[in-house]
Amino acid sequence: MAKTGTRLRSQVCTTEVIIVRAADSLDDLRAGGAPMVPIEGGAAPSDSGPQEGFAAGNLIGKRYVDDQGAEVLVTKAGAGTLSVGTTPLTIKEAKPLPASD
Repeated sequence: MAKTGTRLRSQVCTTEVIIVRAADSLDDLRAGGAPMVPIEGGAAPSDSGPQEGFAAGNLIGKRYVDDQGAEVLVTKAGAGTLSVGTTPLTIKEAKPLPASD
């Protein structure tokens, strides 16, 4: 299982992430349809680009979540869609602040 604090990068685009909240689902974390690899010692990125259907990109500084509670923070944006298997992750929305009267 992936651990909190682990830094990963895409094999098909410039995306890099750090795991903020680990879950079993992150064992199949992908960017651009290809499995993500550790930043240190991972395979060199290929020039193939994201797979069709997984090229919506991601945004630097945004947190992406899945329905099992996993959360990753994008530290370097890229062209690939972040997903667990074939299920895209969603951007975590900011919680509204309480109204002050």
